[in-house]
Amino acid sequence: MKLVSWNVNGIRACVQKGFLDYFNEIDADIVCLQETKLQEGQITLELKDHHQYWNYAIKKGYSGTAIFTKKKPISVSYGIGKENEEAEGRIITLEFEQFYIITVYTPNSKRDLARIQYRLEWEDLIREYIKELDLIKPVILCGDLNVAHHEIDLKNPKSNKGNSGFTIEERDKMTELLNAGFIDTFRHLYPDKADSYTWWSYMNKVRERNIGWRIDYFIISSHLKSHLLDSQIHTDILGSDHCPVYIELDIP
Repeated sequence: MKLVSWNVNGIRACVQKGFLDYFNEIDADIVCLQETKLQEGQITLELKDHHQYWNYAIKKGYSGTAIFTKKKPISVSYGIGKENEEAEGRIITLEFEQFYIITVYTPNSKRDLARIQYRLEWEDLIREYIKELDLIKPVILCGDLNVAHHEIDLKNPKSNKGNSGFTIEERDKMTELLNAGFIDTFRHLYPDKADSYTWWSYMNKVRERNIGWRIDYFIISSHLKSHLLDSQIHTDILGSDHCPVYIELDIP
């Protein structure tokens, strides 16, 4: 089973920059998107053999998530019951026979950390949510989690210490999540692999010089560890300020 997660930073713009070429070439079983930035009816994607599920933010041109899957799920849910979070279209959960998959667009704490308290409350909610699901069947959590967990996960850790996405509080929340019985697939397979990033600023030549952050993840239940075959970062794929992340699992 091949799975992809990608913060497209506006699906309409990304389609103009080659999204469908990548989608068709990778031929994944499930593709999860974040930051789709549109409302219902603003785009029609002809995706052969894929069911489409969208969660739109109420605010126009903001946030939003989607999942495209070859196999029809048993059930679909949007959000986790919190009014503010659902208004921003940040979560979709699909249930399949052998697992749940969740696409997540984690709130940014903002440059001045004005939203960090909301962010930390969000982290607690999402952790408890996936822990509850994990009691039923294994969970695959993916998306833009807006945190570089360790110093190896960003180019300039010293100068970014305490900045949004690299605060002690945010990093500790990621540690709590993993300690609750989950695995960062990329770091599990490549514990010492540096200079592996998924997001780069639009500032001049930053991506060319690979001054980036790894903030997009596939997190899986520890029950699935033996099924993990590969975890990749597709840095060569353009179209967004993020690149796609990818895993393979030996689940039929």
